[in-house]
Amino acid sequence: MDVTATNSVSSVEAAPPRVAIVACMLAGMSTFLNVYNTQPLLPYLQQVFNASEIAVSLTVSATILAMALTAPFIGLLAESVGRKKVIVPSLYALTAPTLLAATSHTLHQLVFWRFMQGVFVPGVIVVIMAYINEEFPRQLVGRAMSAYISGTVLGGFLGRYISGVVAHNFAWREAFIAIGLVNLAAAIIVQRSLPRAKNFARAASVAHSISEGWQHLRNPRLLAVFGMGFAALFSLVGTFTYANFYLAAPPYRLNSEQLGSIFFVYLLGLVVTPLSGRCLDRYGIRLTSVMAVCFTSAGLLLTLLHSLPVIVAGLALASSGVFIYQAVGTVQTGIVADRARSSAAGLYVTFYYIGGSLGAIITGWTWVAGGWPACVFLLMGVAALAMVLAFWSSA
Repeated sequence: MDVTATNSVSSVEAAPPRVAIVACMLAGMSTFLNVYNTQPLLPYLQQVFNASEIAVSLTVSATILAMALTAPFIGLLAESVGRKKVIVPSLYALTAPTLLAATSHTLHQLVFWRFMQGVFVPGVIVVIMAYINEEFPRQLVGRAMSAYISGTVLGGFLGRYISGVVAHNFAWREAFIAIGLVNLAAAIIVQRSLPRAKNFARAASVAHSISEGWQHLRNPRLLAVFGMGFAALFSLVGTFTYANFYLAAPPYRLNSEQLGSIFFVYLLGLVVTPLSGRCLDRYGIRLTSVMAVCFTSAGLLLTLLHSLPVIVAGLALASSGVFIYQAVGTVQTGIVADRARSSAAGLYVTFYYIGGSLGAIITGWTWVAGGWPACVFLLMGVAALAMVLAFWSSA
């Protein structure tokens, strides 16, 4: 056999097939089906369990808090046992609390199972980016990463939409069953399609990884980046949690299916995220963060106008601003962390999801105190804080 042909065959064998890229997308999609799927159900769950807005919002914040708490430990585990050995079991494990959530008879039980869902989510989101960078040829890394990110956006939308449609036409329990079955199918496909890890290098020691993380926490500029991630998800979760109560109340009176349909605006992330990267390359961190706060603030202000189409447009604009912030934070983490970037990324994820958890809780207190207008001004303030932190991190 001639040398050229041999090299060609070996390179093809070494390169993960296209189905592996699809598997990355499915992993992201099925994971994020679970994270926010109760948002359009909140007014419905409030009636079912006869609970307050803050109490039912725990079905959102509990999942996000569990993600924040477990992310660092999952990262350490993946450094020791390997990437795919964490990704695939996490997808299977995620199916169990999703299906068990449908057996809940009290709100406390539902919150518990939602927390358990969040425990297994970092097994994908913290690990798969490292897997892609290690296992895919350089010319395919961008495609695989884009497929994964697109999957997370699609999953975030579908989780809300499927829950809203199924709950409206059947019941909220059936919504969890539907999502659980999708999770199981995706886990089977990912297990079969994602190539076995060949380039994984076990970490020298857990103590070394912890030491690197501690050094990151002593870097003021990096803390500013973490704070920016905190503020970004705080704004996104706060907006899309309490907008549901706002639109379920008079004069709009939207049902669960209609509220789920509102989340079509979330699909803008498929367009906005790549454009954000171009803006960062062309205009830099500071100008891009100013653009983000303008989008977010303008969108939130539009929701105060008493027209449903204008409110939906406002939510679309506000979410676009947050997607820009997410791109800024992700890029800036790699820039400011001059070493141990995987450790820095893990800490960013932790702060990011702590922000999301508190966004559901603190915005709830604001909702009780002053309704949707008070929430709007709180969230605008948080978006402005994210801009200040972006300036500080780029100083």
